[in-house]
Amino acid sequence: MFNVKYNTNKIKSITNQEMSPNHDIKLEVCVDSIASAIAAMEGGATRIELCSALSEGGLTPSVGVLKTLKSLPLTIPIFCMLRPRRGNDFIYTDYEMSALLHDMELLQENGADGFVFGSLTASREVNIEQCQQVLEKAKSLPMTFHRAFDITDPAKMHETTKTIIELGFQRILSSGFRQNAIEGVDNLAQLIARHHRDIIIMPGAGINITNLEEILTATKCSEFHGSAKVSACVDVSDTTDGNSTNKMECDVSMGKQDTLPYDICDKNTVRKMIAIAKAMAEK
Repeated sequence: MFNVKYNTNKIKSITNQEMSPNHDIKLEVCVDSIASAIAAMEGGATRIELCSALSEGGLTPSVGVLKTLKSLPLTIPIFCMLRPRRGNDFIYTDYEMSALLHDMELLQENGADGFVFGSLTASREVNIEQCQQVLEKAKSLPMTFHRAFDITDPAKMHETTKTIIELGFQRILSSGFRQNAIEGVDNLAQLIARHHRDIIIMPGAGINITNLEEILTATKCSEFHGSAKVSACVDVSDTTDGNSTNKMECDVSMGKQDTLPYDICDKNTVRKMIAIAKAMAEK
């Protein structure tokens, strides 16, 4: 059994500050490039979730990318993903946790405004010990428990949520235990209805301008998460804005993902999503 030390200061913080009356519905945009981060900010996103390799579900970003973004006139918080490898087990060895905590320290030193993390046991329950390690390292920075939550037992979703709240996370990113948020909308609605005073449940996965209104109506969420992505079509010679994302036509591949289109955040899609959210908030 783990010796559980719940972070009551963070619980009070979420209750007294982030749950204050505010009808704005906030958009967090996940990005894996400098160009996407700039597009998210220009489109009006509230916050950036910075990753590498969104094609793999999002991995820990490089310190160089974070440092570069922090040198730009970006005016929104940047939360950094902490995920050392691909895979949907979210079970990490001591070596992987050591690497993750070293990455976290470097990201903190270079301006990370918060972190996104999740860890499970072999029985698909929250790994309390590893979460405590990360929360302790985060100090006062806000923490999101990511979609590892969706791998846990749906029948225990309220119990699992309570554990995450008591640990001291401020948010849970979830698709409602389904492949995407529109399929999991009923579970998301239940979670938000029961726990909205204690933690932010943030729908995410597959949210776009065609299904956003339905998700917002059904869940009554205060925040949502999306990539606002389009397939990148950029001249390879245009690299002045960090947006060199075109596919080279040749017989050499750097990996299997090179055969797929490269996605990038579209600021106009961000604007459309925010407009939908604003209209819903005003109803």
